[in-house]
Amino acid sequence: MQQRNQFNEHESGRADAYGYGTGRRLRNFAGLVAVVLAAGFFVVHRDKARHESTLSAETAESVARPPTVTVVTARPARTRYSLRLPGETAAWYESTIFARVNGYVAKWLVDIGDHVKKGQVMAIIDTPELDAELIAGKAKLAAAEAEVKVREAEANFANISYERWRDSPKGVVSEQERDAKKAEYDSAVARLNAANAQVALDQADVDKLTALTQFKQVQAPFDGTVIQRNIDIGNLITAGSTTNTTALYRVTQDDPLRIFVDVPQSAANAMKVGVSARISGYNLGARTVEGKIARTAQAIDPHARTLRVEVDISNADHSLVPGAFVDVVFEVPSEAGVEIPAAALLFRSAGPQVAVVGQDGKVQFHPVTITRDEGNVVEIGSGLSVGDRVVLNLSSRIVDGDKVIPSELENDLNNAARQTSSK
Repeated sequence: MQQRNQFNEHESGRADAYGYGTGRRLRNFAGLVAVVLAAGFFVVHRDKARHESTLSAETAESVARPPTVTVVTARPARTRYSLRLPGETAAWYESTIFARVNGYVAKWLVDIGDHVKKGQVMAIIDTPELDAELIAGKAKLAAAEAEVKVREAEANFANISYERWRDSPKGVVSEQERDAKKAEYDSAVARLNAANAQVALDQADVDKLTALTQFKQVQAPFDGTVIQRNIDIGNLITAGSTTNTTALYRVTQDDPLRIFVDVPQSAANAMKVGVSARISGYNLGARTVEGKIARTAQAIDPHARTLRVEVDISNADHSLVPGAFVDVVFEVPSEAGVEIPAAALLFRSAGPQVAVVGQDGKVQFHPVTITRDEGNVVEIGSGLSVGDRVVLNLSSRIVDGDKVIPSELENDLNNAARQTSSK
């Protein structure tokens, strides 16, 4: 029992010694952590203060330094430029064919899309009423011609009688009888003349009816293409071209072909007869057709403020059809001027202006006049000179007289316009 108590006291002493050692280590560790945290806080605070000081200095320097602007040098305008506009194709000839006689469609011989030659029969019209009128007219003419024969016989007999009485010796016949024979002869001649006039009138009616019978065959007025057919066998046909009558066919001639273009008023002065043009369209694929301006309207449309221009082209392969939209590019001569990117323009209440950076690095605003606008690039007529450095996308905070640092952009105006517009 005594040994057990001694063992327990020994174990208890060891436990007290272990607990005292663990606590001391914890206190040491906590003190070390506190020192590390204090050092870290000091380092972070010092770095933050240094960064703020550097940022403040850079900000002050940036504020004091003039702003940097992108500039491009104005260059001479091109002597020729391309003007792309939409156009519409139109047939060289276009005819709407109506019937000239009344009747019924006996046969149609061509359909839409068929190419016809001038004088080719396109349809045949059955005209029973016209045929009957022609027969009656010929019979009336024959009767009138027979009447002329009768009147000729009467006139000959009256002439013989009158000559016999006229040449009789005096005293054989009286003057009264001689005058009566003269009157009978004159009357016979008058009746003969009336009969001849009736023959001429009846002959004219027959000729008219005969001419109308030629319209029983509907013929093509020129070489072309049938683009519309409105008849079928048995249809009743009424002569004329009023709003109450229906056209038989529509025929167009598409070689050569007309192309109409409405040119804006700003480019109207450049549209002269003979100016070359390139035509492209969906039906042409990658191919283009060359043409020239053949005529202009010589007047501005007061509603659209455009000039109607006509370009004539060859269309032997019929690749283009009337009524289609095409792209027309005119090669137009240009007046002397200066070209700049459109991004350099400033539109203000006083009109369009351009910011120019002088040799002293200061900005000056120049009022300008625009003579041509191609979208990304504009041509300036006045207010700028070749070699001027113009600012692109100028900030509204920069005013006239401010000093700037110019950053030159490549002198390709199209590339400059694309780069500035993409920012």
